[in-house]
Amino acid sequence: MARPRKVIITCAVTGAIHTPTMSEYLPITASEIADVAIGAAEAGAAVVHLHARNPEDGRPDQSPEAFTPFLGVIKQASDCVVNITTGGAPTMTIEERVRPAQTHRPEVASLNMGSMNFGLFPMLKRFPDLKHQWERDYLGNKNIIFNNSFGQIEYILTTLGPLGTKFEFECYDTAHLYNLKHFLDEGIVKAPLFIQTVFGLMGGIGAHPEDVQHMKRTADRLFGDQYRWSVLGAGKNQLPIAAMAAAMGGNVRVGLEDSLWIGPGQLARSNAEQVRKARQIIEGLGLELATPDEAREILELKGADKVGF
Repeated sequence: MARPRKVIITCAVTGAIHTPTMSEYLPITASEIADVAIGAAEAGAAVVHLHARNPEDGRPDQSPEAFTPFLGVIKQASDCVVNITTGGAPTMTIEERVRPAQTHRPEVASLNMGSMNFGLFPMLKRFPDLKHQWERDYLGNKNIIFNNSFGQIEYILTTLGPLGTKFEFECYDTAHLYNLKHFLDEGIVKAPLFIQTVFGLMGGIGAHPEDVQHMKRTADRLFGDQYRWSVLGAGKNQLPIAAMAAAMGGNVRVGLEDSLWIGPGQLARSNAEQVRKARQIIEGLGLELATPDEAREILELKGADKVGF
C-alpha cells in the first residue's frame, strides 16, 4: 500500500513586518523567540524560520549577536531545522542582511529572488495607535523598494553556499522564478531547490487561487522535478493557501511573521496555534507531517551537526 505523502511545515515565528503594537503575542525578546520556536516545533513544524528583534522596542535587528541567545536554546531543546533570514528588513543593506547566516551557518537560509515594491502602509488603517514612532515611520513609508538585484542575490549565494547552507528561495512574483532559473542554469544553485512562493503581500503577486496555480505551473515548467514547492499566504490568506498547496502536492509555511490571525478578527495566541491549524488541514487530507529528519532528507540538507551554533 502506498504511504501518505510527507508535508513540511515551516513556521516563521516573528519576521520583520509586524510590529509590537499589533499583537501582544508577537515574540520580541530572545527568550520569547526561543520559546515560540520550540513550541512550533513541538506542534509539528519541521522547520523554524528566524528573525531577531531589539528587545527594547521590537524593531528588526540583523546583528549576528542578536541571534546567538535563541539559536543555542532552540538547538538544545529541539531537532527542528533552523532557517535564518537573509531578508532581514527591506530597509537594510545586503551586508547587514547576510551576516547572521554567514556567522551561524544554518542548514537553511531564506533568499528573496527579486527586487520589488514593498507596501506595508495599508496596515496603518487597521492599527492607527502605534506605541513606537519607528513603527509609524516604517509602516507608513510608501517608498520602500526591497532591493534584491542579481548581484546581491549572487553575493548571498556565493557567501553562504560554500558553508553548506541551502536556501529557501522566496518568490513573490513570476519573474522571481525566472531569476532563480538563471542561477540554476549558471550552476550557481543546485537541485533540489526549496521554492517558497509568496502570495498576498502588497507589491507581489496576489492571493487568488489562479495566482497560486499560475506560480505552480510556471515552476513546474521551469524546474520539473528539480524543486520542492511550498507556499506562504500573507494575512487572512495564510490557511486557505496552505490548504490549496497541501492538496496540490506542496508544503506550507505559517507563523506570526506572515499573519497575526487565526480566524476573522481573532489574533493567534501563538505560532504553535497556527501550526496546529495547518496540521489539521494536512492530516484531514490524508497526508502526514514530515519530521525534521524527513525534511532534511527531502531538502538534502547538511545536518544539524554541521551548523555554527
